[in-house]
Amino acid sequence: MNAIAHLSADQAQQEIVDEFAFFGDWTERYQYLIDLGKQLPEFPDDLKIEDYRVHGCQSMVWLVPSGNADKLHFQATSDSAIVSGLIALVLRVYSDRSARDIVATDPRFIEAIGLAKHLSPTRSNGLAAMLAKIKAYAAAMLKA
Repeated sequence: MNAIAHLSADQAQQEIVDEFAFFGDWTERYQYLIDLGKQLPEFPDDLKIEDYRVHGCQSMVWLVPSGNADKLHFQATSDSAIVSGLIALVLRVYSDRSARDIVATDPRFIEAIGLAKHLSPTRSNGLAAMLAKIKAYAAAMLKA
């Protein structure tokens, strides 16, 4: 994921759209999501604490911010394979960006790849909660 950090958030989103366009059906797309989730960096067990938990997700999700307003980095993990894949996509778009860019970036890739129509309501709620938490961390950095 850090290898693509040089891309803008818009470029990262376009890459995601292009990658998902390669797959013909949602069975393949879900498998790709699962594969992306398996590539997430190791997440330390000592960070799996309530302070970092994302509420609103059916599965367990932890999101840890670090950095400052110029460059916010996020680590995240989930106990769900598909949600881990969603995390991988979200981190590609939002991690290692300025707080200003994070707040200004709408997650258009979700609609563009058809995720909005193919996620269960609980996963959609979880994804929305994760995005809201990322944007809240960024907004707090701008006020600091």
